[in-house]
Amino acid sequence: MSIVSMRDMLQAGVHFGHQTRFWNPKMSQFIFGSRNKVHVINLEHTVPAFNEALEILRVEAAKGNQILFVGTKRAAQKIIKEQAERSGMPYVSHRWLGGMLTNYKTIRASIRRFRELETQESDGTFDKLNKKEVLMRTRMKDKLENSIGGIKDMNGLPDILFVVDVDHERIAINEANKLGIPVVGIVDTNSNPDGIDYIIPGNDDSIRAIKLYAASIADSILEGKDQASAITSKDEFVEVAEVEAPAVEAPAAEEIVAEKVVAEKVVAKEAPADTAAE
Repeated sequence: MSIVSMRDMLQAGVHFGHQTRFWNPKMSQFIFGSRNKVHVINLEHTVPAFNEALEILRVEAAKGNQILFVGTKRAAQKIIKEQAERSGMPYVSHRWLGGMLTNYKTIRASIRRFRELETQESDGTFDKLNKKEVLMRTRMKDKLENSIGGIKDMNGLPDILFVVDVDHERIAINEANKLGIPVVGIVDTNSNPDGIDYIIPGNDDSIRAIKLYAASIADSILEGKDQASAITSKDEFVEVAEVEAPAVEAPAAEEIVAEKVVAEKVVAKEAPADTAAE
Protein backbone atom coordinates (compact mmCIF):
# COMPACT_ATOMS: atom_id res chain seq x y z
CA MET A 1 0.00 0.00 0.00
CA SER A 2 1.28 3.47 -0.94
CA ILE A 3 1.72 5.72 2.10
CA VAL A 4 2.68 9.40 2.04
CA SER A 5 4.48 10.69 5.13
CA MET A 6 4.40 14.10 6.75
CA ARG A 7 8.01 14.60 5.64
CA ASP A 8 6.96 14.04 2.01
CA MET A 9 4.25 16.66 2.37
CA LEU A 10 6.52 19.18 4.07
CA GLN A 11 9.10 18.83 1.30
CA ALA A 12 6.40 19.36 -1.33
CA GLY A 13 5.01 22.44 0.45
CA VAL A 14 1.58 20.92 1.03
CA HIS A 15 1.25 22.90 4.28
CA PHE A 16 1.35 26.34 2.63
CA GLY A 17 -2.13 27.82 2.31
CA HIS A 18 -3.31 31.14 0.90
CA GLN A 19 -3.02 34.64 2.31
CA THR A 20 -5.07 35.03 5.46
CA ARG A 21 -7.34 37.68 3.92
CA PHE A 22 -8.57 35.17 1.32
CA TRP A 23 -9.42 32.36 3.70
CA ASN A 24 -12.69 30.42 3.80
CA PRO A 25 -14.02 30.07 7.39
CA LYS A 26 -15.24 26.54 6.58
CA MET A 27 -11.58 25.48 6.46
CA SER A 28 -10.76 26.79 9.95
CA GLN A 29 -10.59 23.31 11.50
CA PHE A 30 -7.74 22.39 9.13
CA ILE A 31 -5.63 25.52 9.73
CA PHE A 32 -2.70 25.30 12.15
CA GLY A 33 -1.96 29.03 12.23
CA SER A 34 -0.45 31.75 10.07
CA ARG A 35 3.01 33.00 9.19
CA ASN A 36 3.74 36.23 7.34
CA LYS A 37 0.02 36.62 6.67
CA VAL A 38 -0.16 33.19 5.02
CA HIS A 39 -2.19 30.37 6.55
CA VAL A 40 -0.39 27.16 7.48
CA ILE A 41 -2.35 23.94 6.98
CA ASN A 42 -2.31 21.39 9.79
CA LEU A 43 -0.77 18.30 8.20
CA GLU A 44 -1.95 16.16 11.10
CA HIS A 45 -5.30 16.31 9.32
CA THR A 46 -3.92 16.06 5.80
CA VAL A 47 -1.69 12.98 6.17
CA PRO A 48 -4.34 10.53 7.46
CA ALA A 49 -7.02 11.96 5.16
CA PHE A 50 -4.82 11.56 2.08
CA ASN A 51 -3.67 8.05 2.97
CA GLU A 52 -7.29 7.04 3.57
CA ALA A 53 -8.14 8.37 0.11
CA LEU A 54 -5.24 6.41 -1.40
CA GLU A 55 -6.62 3.20 0.09
CA ILE A 56 -10.12 3.95 -1.17
CA LEU A 57 -8.82 4.58 -4.68
CA ARG A 58 -6.70 1.42 -4.56
CA VAL A 59 -9.79 -0.63 -3.71
CA GLU A 60 -11.79 1.06 -6.47
CA ALA A 61 -9.08 0.27 -9.01
CA ALA A 62 -8.90 -3.34 -7.83
CA LYS A 63 -12.62 -3.65 -8.53
CA GLY A 64 -12.04 -2.41 -12.07
CA ASN A 65 -13.77 0.92 -11.43
CA GLN A 66 -12.88 4.18 -13.18
CA ILE A 67 -11.30 7.16 -11.40
CA LEU A 68 -11.59 10.42 -13.33
CA PHE A 69 -8.67 12.85 -12.80
CA VAL A 70 -9.75 16.51 -13.01
CA GLY A 71 -7.31 19.43 -13.02
CA THR A 72 -7.73 22.19 -15.60
CA LYS A 73 -5.70 24.99 -14.00
CA ARG A 74 -2.37 25.68 -15.68
CA ALA A 75 -0.25 24.34 -12.81
CA ALA A 76 -2.10 21.01 -12.85
CA GLN A 77 -2.74 20.31 -16.56
CA LYS A 78 0.47 18.51 -17.51
CA ILE A 79 0.73 16.56 -14.25
CA ILE A 80 -2.89 15.39 -14.36
CA LYS A 81 -2.50 14.19 -17.95
CA GLU A 82 0.78 12.35 -17.27
CA GLN A 83 -0.34 10.58 -14.10
CA ALA A 84 -3.79 9.66 -15.41
CA GLU A 85 -2.26 8.15 -18.55
CA ARG A 86 0.35 6.32 -16.45
CA SER A 87 -2.37 4.71 -14.36
CA GLY A 88 -4.66 4.05 -17.33
CA MET A 89 -7.44 6.31 -16.09
CA PRO A 90 -9.54 9.00 -17.83
CA TYR A 91 -8.82 12.68 -17.23
CA VAL A 92 -9.89 16.24 -17.97
CA SER A 93 -6.91 18.61 -18.09
CA HIS A 94 -8.37 21.45 -20.16
CA ARG A 95 -11.70 23.24 -19.86
CA TRP A 96 -14.50 21.25 -18.25
CA LEU A 97 -17.46 21.10 -20.62
CA GLY A 98 -20.82 21.70 -18.94
CA GLY A 99 -22.77 18.45 -18.93
CA MET A 100 -19.71 16.26 -19.23
CA LEU A 101 -21.30 13.99 -16.62
CA THR A 102 -24.95 15.03 -16.45
CA ASN A 103 -25.36 15.06 -20.24
CA TYR A 104 -23.07 12.17 -21.03
CA LYS A 105 -25.12 11.02 -24.05
CA THR A 106 -24.18 14.19 -25.92
CA ILE A 107 -20.55 13.85 -24.83
CA ARG A 108 -20.55 10.26 -26.06
CA ALA A 109 -21.67 11.47 -29.50
CA SER A 110 -18.73 13.90 -29.54
CA ILE A 111 -16.41 11.04 -28.62
CA ARG A 112 -17.70 9.01 -31.56
CA ARG A 113 -17.07 11.99 -33.87
CA PHE A 114 -13.56 12.38 -32.48
CA ARG A 115 -12.82 8.70 -33.13
CA GLU A 116 -14.11 9.02 -36.69
CA LEU A 117 -11.75 11.94 -37.34
CA GLU A 118 -8.83 9.99 -35.86
CA THR A 119 -9.62 7.06 -38.15
CA GLN A 120 -9.93 9.32 -41.19
CA GLU A 121 -6.56 10.88 -40.46
CA SER A 122 -4.83 7.51 -40.09
CA ASP A 123 -6.47 5.58 -42.95
CA GLY A 124 -5.66 8.14 -45.64
CA THR A 125 -9.11 9.72 -45.97
CA PHE A 126 -7.63 13.18 -45.36
CA ASP A 127 -5.35 12.70 -48.39
CA LYS A 128 -8.39 12.48 -50.67
CA LEU A 129 -9.89 15.80 -49.47
CA ASN A 130 -9.09 19.34 -50.55
CA LYS A 131 -6.91 21.51 -48.34
CA LYS A 132 -9.80 23.52 -46.92
CA GLU A 133 -11.70 20.42 -45.84
CA VAL A 134 -8.57 18.88 -44.32
CA LEU A 135 -7.90 22.09 -42.37
CA MET A 136 -11.47 22.18 -41.03
CA ARG A 137 -11.39 18.55 -39.92
CA THR A 138 -7.94 18.89 -38.38
CA ARG A 139 -9.05 21.90 -36.35
CA MET A 140 -12.15 20.05 -35.20
CA LYS A 141 -10.09 17.02 -34.19
CA ASP A 142 -7.61 19.17 -32.24
CA LYS A 143 -10.46 20.96 -30.48
CA LEU A 144 -12.08 17.67 -29.51
CA GLU A 145 -8.69 16.32 -28.41
CA ASN A 146 -8.33 19.17 -25.92
CA SER A 147 -11.86 18.89 -24.57
CA ILE A 148 -12.61 15.14 -24.55
CA GLY A 149 -9.38 13.41 -25.59
CA GLY A 150 -8.75 12.32 -22.01
CA ILE A 151 -12.14 10.59 -21.68
CA LYS A 152 -12.35 8.95 -25.11
CA ASP A 153 -11.70 5.51 -23.56
CA MET A 154 -13.97 6.06 -20.55
CA ASN A 155 -16.70 3.42 -20.58
CA GLY A 156 -19.72 5.22 -19.15
CA LEU A 157 -19.69 7.50 -16.13
CA PRO A 158 -16.73 7.39 -13.73
CA ASP A 159 -17.08 5.75 -10.32
CA ILE A 160 -15.16 8.44 -8.43
CA LEU A 161 -13.52 11.84 -9.13
CA PHE A 162 -10.11 13.09 -8.03
CA VAL A 163 -10.08 16.91 -8.21
CA VAL A 164 -7.27 19.44 -7.80
CA ASP A 165 -8.57 22.88 -6.67
CA VAL A 166 -12.22 22.33 -5.82
CA ASP A 167 -13.17 25.99 -6.34
CA HIS A 168 -11.75 26.01 -9.87
CA GLU A 169 -13.56 22.74 -10.70
CA ARG A 170 -16.89 23.55 -9.02
CA ILE A 171 -18.96 22.70 -12.13
CA ALA A 172 -17.46 19.20 -12.25
CA ILE A 173 -18.11 18.73 -8.53
CA ASN A 174 -21.73 19.89 -8.81
CA GLU A 175 -22.35 17.43 -11.64
CA ALA A 176 -20.78 14.59 -9.64
CA ASN A 177 -22.91 15.51 -6.61
CA LYS A 178 -26.09 15.39 -8.71
CA LEU A 179 -25.24 11.90 -9.92
CA GLY A 180 -24.05 10.61 -6.55
CA ILE A 181 -20.45 10.15 -7.72
CA PRO A 182 -17.98 10.46 -4.78
CA VAL A 183 -15.34 13.20 -4.96
CA VAL A 184 -11.80 13.19 -3.57
CA GLY A 185 -10.70 16.82 -3.54
CA ILE A 186 -7.60 18.87 -2.71
CA VAL A 187 -9.01 21.77 -0.68
CA ASP A 188 -6.87 24.85 0.03
CA THR A 189 -7.52 27.39 2.80
CA ASN A 190 -9.41 29.71 0.43
CA SER A 191 -11.72 26.98 -0.90
CA ASN A 192 -15.21 25.75 -0.05
CA PRO A 193 -15.17 22.09 1.09
CA ASP A 194 -18.91 21.61 0.50
CA GLY A 195 -19.73 18.72 -1.81
CA ILE A 196 -16.39 16.98 -1.26
CA ASP A 197 -16.74 13.45 0.12
CA TYR A 198 -13.04 13.02 0.93
CA ILE A 199 -11.46 16.34 1.90
CA ILE A 200 -7.68 16.60 1.52
CA PRO A 201 -6.61 19.92 3.10
CA GLY A 202 -3.57 21.06 1.13
CA ASN A 203 -1.81 23.46 -1.19
CA ASP A 204 -3.49 23.35 -4.61
CA ASP A 205 -1.12 25.79 -6.38
CA SER A 206 2.36 24.32 -5.92
CA ILE A 207 3.48 22.11 -8.81
CA ARG A 208 5.47 19.94 -6.38
CA ALA A 209 2.42 19.43 -4.19
CA ILE A 210 0.14 18.64 -7.14
CA LYS A 211 2.68 16.14 -8.45
CA LEU A 212 2.84 14.46 -5.04
CA TYR A 213 -0.96 14.08 -4.94
CA ALA A 214 -1.36 12.84 -8.51
CA ALA A 215 1.67 10.52 -8.56
CA SER A 216 0.71 8.92 -5.23
CA ILE A 217 -2.84 8.34 -6.45
CA ALA A 218 -1.55 6.86 -9.72
CA ASP A 219 0.70 4.52 -7.70
CA SER A 220 -2.25 3.36 -5.59
CA ILE A 221 -4.36 2.75 -8.69
CA LEU A 222 -1.61 0.67 -10.32
CA GLU A 223 -1.20 -1.27 -7.09
CA GLY A 224 -4.92 -2.05 -7.05
CA LYS A 225 -4.84 -3.15 -10.69
CA ASP A 226 -1.84 -5.42 -10.04
CA GLN A 227 -3.61 -7.06 -7.11
CA ALA A 228 -6.71 -7.64 -9.21
CA SER A 229 -4.59 -9.21 -11.98
CA ALA A 230 -2.85 -11.49 -9.47
CA ILE A 231 -6.18 -12.70 -8.08
CA THR A 232 -7.52 -13.33 -11.60
CA SER A 233 -4.41 -15.31 -12.56
CA LYS A 234 -4.69 -17.42 -9.40
CA ASP A 235 -8.36 -18.18 -10.08
CA GLU A 236 -7.55 -19.22 -13.65
CA PHE A 237 -4.80 -21.55 -12.38
CA VAL A 238 -7.17 -23.23 -9.91
CA GLU A 239 -9.82 -23.63 -12.59
CA VAL A 240 -7.38 -25.23 -15.05
CA ALA A 241 -6.08 -27.57 -12.35
CA GLU A 242 -9.61 -28.71 -11.56
CA VAL A 243 -10.36 -29.36 -15.22
CA GLU A 244 -7.17 -31.38 -15.78
CA ALA A 245 -7.54 -33.52 -12.63
CA PRO A 246 -8.16 -37.21 -13.62
CA ALA A 247 -11.68 -38.32 -12.91
CA VAL A 248 -12.26 -41.65 -11.11
CA GLU A 249 -15.17 -43.43 -12.76
CA ALA A 250 -17.59 -45.28 -10.51
CA PRO A 251 -18.24 -48.94 -11.50
CA ALA A 252 -21.39 -49.47 -13.53
CA ALA A 253 -24.39 -51.18 -11.89
CA GLU A 254 -24.09 -54.21 -14.22
CA GLU A 255 -20.47 -54.77 -13.15
CA ILE A 256 -21.45 -54.73 -9.47
CA VAL A 257 -24.21 -57.34 -10.04
CA ALA A 258 -21.86 -59.60 -12.05
CA GLU A 259 -19.20 -59.50 -9.33
CA LYS A 260 -21.82 -60.36 -6.70
CA VAL A 261 -23.01 -63.45 -8.67
CA VAL A 262 -19.45 -64.74 -9.12
CA ALA A 263 -18.77 -64.32 -5.40
CA GLU A 264 -21.89 -66.32 -4.47
CA LYS A 265 -20.84 -69.20 -6.79
CA VAL A 266 -17.40 -69.37 -5.24
CA VAL A 267 -18.86 -69.50 -1.73
CA ALA A 268 -21.27 -72.30 -2.72
CA LYS A 269 -18.48 -74.36 -4.32
CA GLU A 270 -16.22 -74.10 -1.28
CA ALA A 271 -18.94 -75.03 1.24
CA PRO A 272 -18.21 -78.28 3.35
CA ALA A 273 -19.73 -81.61 2.21
CA ASP A 274 -21.68 -82.29 5.48
CA THR A 275 -23.56 -79.06 4.94
CA ALA A 276 -24.53 -80.23 1.48
CA ALA A 277 -25.68 -83.69 2.91
CA GLU A 278 -27.98 -82.06 5.37
